[in-house]
Amino acid sequence: MVDGIIIGIIIVVLVAALLRVKNHFKGGCCGSGSKTIRSKKTLTEAKLGEKVLLIEGMHCENCQARVENAVNRLDGVVCKVNLRKKEAVVSYSKEVSNEQLKEIVEKLGYQLIEIR
Repeated sequence: MVDGIIIGIIIVVLVAALLRVKNHFKGGCCGSGSKTIRSKKTLTEAKLGEKVLLIEGMHCENCQARVENAVNRLDGVVCKVNLRKKEAVVSYSKEVSNEQLKEIVEKLGYQLIEIR
């Protein structure tokens, strides 16, 4: 009886672990299956400022590229993501609101923790 319970617990733990990493088996934690190409963008006007976004949920280069590409679509904005630090540095030559940045990050499925 005890052996059956232990085996049952082990099976439940293994199934839960496999469900958590299933997207990695598809080729990336965001399930894209291939590498997302990162856009290369630079500011063409003088930099007015910089914001640092702390972001939870980014785990791979696909995540990094998705955030950079989405933020870089804004006019007068350049984004560089550091996965290890879980942060995105947004340089801007035109004002960008915190609400805009939060909306972009959260639409991608990540959580914006803080903007400094």
